[in-house]
Amino acid sequence: MPQPDTIPSVPSRLIDGRSIAEEIHQATADRVAALGRRGIQPRLVFVRVGEDPASRVYVGMKQKTSERLGLSSETFVLPSSTTEEDLLALVCRLNQDPSVHGILIQAPLPPPIRETHVYASVSPSKDVDGFHPVNVGKLMLGDSSGFVPCTPGGIHELLTRSGVSLSGAEVVVLGRGNIVGKPMAAILIQKDKRANATVTLCHSGTREIETHCKRADILIAAIGVPRFVKAGMVKRGAVVVDVGVNRIPDPASKTGTALVGDVDFEALLPVVSKITPNPGGVGPMTIAMLMRNTVRAAELATA
Repeated sequence: MPQPDTIPSVPSRLIDGRSIAEEIHQATADRVAALGRRGIQPRLVFVRVGEDPASRVYVGMKQKTSERLGLSSETFVLPSSTTEEDLLALVCRLNQDPSVHGILIQAPLPPPIRETHVYASVSPSKDVDGFHPVNVGKLMLGDSSGFVPCTPGGIHELLTRSGVSLSGAEVVVLGRGNIVGKPMAAILIQKDKRANATVTLCHSGTREIETHCKRADILIAAIGVPRFVKAGMVKRGAVVVDVGVNRIPDPASKTGTALVGDVDFEALLPVVSKITPNPGGVGPMTIAMLMRNTVRAAELATA
C-alpha cells in the first residue's frame, strides 16, 4: 500500500469502472462473434414482476447492453399480482428452452413470492446471476465451473485490473448480504494468485466496526447506509470500493432526491490510494459480468 507521502494524484486514484467494463465488453463481443460464426447467438431472458421503477431502469440498461454486444435478449414483464406458482412455471419453460442460455430474475419480487425459492428454480447452467445454491456452493469450494455473482465478480475484476494486490491483503467487507457481501468474501479468500486475502466480514452485529475498517488495506462497502464510511474510518493509503446505491432527499434536484453511495466520497478522496466513483465504479462492472456469464453459458451449452 502507498505510504502517506506517496498518495497518487486525484485522477489516478479513481478506479474507472466504465473503462474497465468496456475492456470486458470488447472481449465478450469477440466471443459473441466467434459463436456467431458457428450459427449461435447467446440469448438472455429477463423476468420482471411488477413495475418497480428502479427494476425497469436496471433491466432496460442490461437489455441495451445485450443488444450492443450482439446478444439476443427478451424481457417478460409479469403483473405484481403474479403468484409464485405462475412465476415458477415460466422459469420452468425457460429452463427447458434450448434457445435460452441465461435467465435473470430481477429483484425485488413482490411478496409473498420467495426470492430464494425462485432463484433456486433456475437451472444452474442458465443461472447467469450466480444465485442458485449449486453455483453458490461451487464458489465456496473454489470450483470455477460455476457462475460467480455479477457484482462481487465485477469488484474482483476492478481490483485486479487496477493493479491492486490481493494476496495477503487485509480486506474488510461491510455487509453480509447474499448478493455482495458473502460471495465477495468467498472470492477473496480462495487460494489463488488473484485472491488469497485475509477477509473480515462486518455486519449489523459487529462490535467496533470502525476499528475493523481502520485496519483494512482494502475496504468494500456494501452496507446500504448512505455515506456510512467517513474519512476517520479509513487508514491512509487504503483502497475503497463503494457498492452502495442509496436515495436521499435533495431539495436542489429536480426529483427532490439524489443517489449516493455507502462512503463519503469527497471526504475519503484525499486519504485513499484508490477509490471507485459512484456512479461509474461498480455499476458498469455488474452489467459487464452479466454479459460475460451469459456468453460463457452459451459456449458451455453448445460445446
